[in-house]
Amino acid sequence: MVELKIVVSDPKTGRAFNVDASGGAASAIVGKRIGEEIDAGAMGLAGYKILITGASDRTGIPAKKSLPGAGRKKLLMTAGVGFHPTMEGERRRKTIRSNEITADFVQINARVTTYGDKTLEELFPKVEGEKAEKKVKAGRR
Repeated sequence: MVELKIVVSDPKTGRAFNVDASGGAASAIVGKRIGEEIDAGAMGLAGYKILITGASDRTGIPAKKSLPGAGRKKLLMTAGVGFHPTMEGERRRKTIRSNEITADFVQINARVTTYGDKTLEELFPKVEGEKAEKKVKAGRR
């Protein structure tokens, strides 16, 4: 069974929301490509459409929009997704995922393109509690 974590970014507010998708919601995304717009109704976001902007697999390897197919490939890179050079002219061979979403992916990054009736803040209530307490405790050290 495929389980995905979908990070949905709201360009209006600048906030991001996490959606855990498994079963039918996850299988609706498998087979799509980075850059495709999909209906987010299966993920509990009725009326919303999202644009897939990126992804990473279970080992943290990012996906590149311009690399067709499925699976991993080793590329000689100068810059871009998956490699940020420290010296001018630096090149390095890096493993990068192709743009097709498969069952090996864990995180999918997406951006809202069409809004539904309810706002994302209404669909995802703010969690106060453990996380807020941890931030307070960390600040006291």
